[in-house]
Amino acid sequence: MNCAKRGSITGGDKDITPPKMISSYPKNFSTDFKEKSIRITFDEYIKINDLQKNLIISPPLKNQPNIQPVGGVSKQLTIKFNEELIPNATYSFNFGESIADNNEGNKLKNFQYVFSTGKNLDSLSIQGIIKDAYERATPNFVNVMLYEVDEKYNDSTIYKQTPRYITNTLDSTATFKIENIKAGKYKLIALKENVSNYKYDPKKDKIGVYNQVINIPDNSIFELELYKEQPPFKPKRPTQASGNRILLGYEGNNIQNIQIQAQLKGNKIPVRVSKIQDKDSLQIWTPYIKNDSIQLELSKDKYQERYSVKFKEYKKDTLHLDSKTSYLHLKENFALKSSTPIEKWDINKILLTKGNKTLIPFKAKYEDYTQKFVLDFEKEENEKYDLKLLPGAIEDYIGNKNKDTLKFNFSTKKVEDYGNLKIHFKNKKNTPLIVELTNEKGKVFYTKPVSGNTTDVDFILINPEKYYIRVIYDLNNNGQWDAGSFLENKQPEEVYHFPTILDVRANWDVNQEIDLGK
Repeated sequence: MNCAKRGSITGGDKDITPPKMISSYPKNFSTDFKEKSIRITFDEYIKINDLQKNLIISPPLKNQPNIQPVGGVSKQLTIKFNEELIPNATYSFNFGESIADNNEGNKLKNFQYVFSTGKNLDSLSIQGIIKDAYERATPNFVNVMLYEVDEKYNDSTIYKQTPRYITNTLDSTATFKIENIKAGKYKLIALKENVSNYKYDPKKDKIGVYNQVINIPDNSIFELELYKEQPPFKPKRPTQASGNRILLGYEGNNIQNIQIQAQLKGNKIPVRVSKIQDKDSLQIWTPYIKNDSIQLELSKDKYQERYSVKFKEYKKDTLHLDSKTSYLHLKENFALKSSTPIEKWDINKILLTKGNKTLIPFKAKYEDYTQKFVLDFEKEENEKYDLKLLPGAIEDYIGNKNKDTLKFNFSTKKVEDYGNLKIHFKNKKNTPLIVELTNEKGKVFYTKPVSGNTTDVDFILINPEKYYIRVIYDLNNNGQWDAGSFLENKQPEEVYHFPTILDVRANWDVNQEIDLGK
């Protein structure tokens, strides 16, 4: 009698092979293409994933073709056109990573189907690199486009027309290659689009521009730097936000030198202006107005506009003072954020003491633009401080005073709790710089300007963190990074990213040399 042996049923090796095209009609790389549809047959069942994100059709079609299978499986991929194709043009369909087998999901990467509606296939190509002009990381899924520079091309073309040729960096690389191009003159543009329609929307899209016209064939490696254009100052219609406050939204980040005047029944009335933090909005503070309208006049450079703002009956704004500071940096001043603009204060009703209750002398000032009440005093390390505002110490623009005693407590740390970073620049040109310390996501923690003839910059007593260094070539010496402008044919200010992250530890000095000549 034989005994059965125990065992397990095992399959073969796991399938890791992507689908393979075995035929197509018309054939791939056909000429004199006149069909209304394309059929491509594979050696196994396929499915299509994320087609809208992966598929690149060049030249772009006005109407999206009908492509199957979507949401199903088949051994055959079909493309049906919904428009007439351009005569004597070479079309390419790049499916990116959208085609995969049904069983294991093995991707057929960058499968291309190419045909020509003329007698010849265009075979020229260009390639290049995409970078972000300011950020360390380059965004993915960037459209790279070529516009024919002919008698119809002008500066408005990229806003209104789709390009002749297009490719996309997809999600895996910052390089690009546009193939199947005919010889000619072209404008090279890259767009990181908010809505992918192959047309430039400066309010939403990032753009990279090669300034010169390209004459193809050209074997150069082209580099495009993406930036978000800063629109000129343009206010939105002002509205009443509370009893004494008008809210004024705006476009553009250059709001310096803005002039705001107000009138009530032909008489000028005083206003105070502040900015809402991290928002493109100004607050215009007025005396209390009930059921009436005021006229606002805004002027900035060549811009001038008048508005009428109707005031409804609201309660008057009230005064609140707040601080989120529990630890005060030894090099910073203590600040209270005010809910309304501060008009005056009584220095004799403001008491600042340290741990042993010793009164400390200080200087006080109010920053209108940020609505901050600031105390400047000599700070000691590892010390505790108490601030008292006695009743009536602060009076705001409206006439409100603090009725009760307000108390705030904060401390300082030891010098040993901080670190120092000292940077020496090698091969630095006589150009002003802005040096920023950021985290890996690009958030700026510390900023310092460096004059043209200076080669050293020190960040003293900074929080122990890991920092990246961003260096901005501040060519116009305005203290900020400036983006480019397509219409002005202006590139953004150059930015250098030091490739190594620096670990600044407590009670450590980090000395770093940066060669700007590389």
